[in-house]
Amino acid sequence: MAVRPIRIFGDPVLRAVSAPVGPVDEGVHALVQDLLDTVALPGRAGVAAPQIGVGLRAFSYNIDGDIGYILNPVLVEVSGEPEEIGEGCLSVPGLWHDAIRYPWAKVTGTDLDGNEIVLEGDGLLAQALQHETDHLDGTLYLSRLSPANRKIAMREVRESDWF
Repeated sequence: MAVRPIRIFGDPVLRAVSAPVGPVDEGVHALVQDLLDTVALPGRAGVAAPQIGVGLRAFSYNIDGDIGYILNPVLVEVSGEPEEIGEGCLSVPGLWHDAIRYPWAKVTGTDLDGNEIVLEGDGLLAQALQHETDHLDGTLYLSRLSPANRKIAMREVRESDWF
């Protein structure tokens, strides 16, 4: 299908809670292909449907060359002590700050055929699972920053050439 443009901070679709994916039709198949094409570009760990302008609960991931997708994901478990870890977001280009994330996460959802998918792990995968499910709930990673880092990040957003 196509690599879709990424919606940028300030776009209302990024702040809205995404609707569940309903019956799988041609549109859902096209959405999944667009998510996979869009996340396959170098330097991308995940792309949520709202980031390409679609308010549905779906995201793609690209972790260590493993590319996939999940429909109607639910973050069902996190563990470990939350820690600050460097994070960025395609929808907030050029910024990189320490977000507070759990070191392990588990997400469940389905594939295009309705089969259950379970994604779980630590490191970058755990971070991506939390980051992408946040997008589906209308939350940007800036909300996961400490108050001091958030203040710095918001100043950087206001001073950016894309805002």
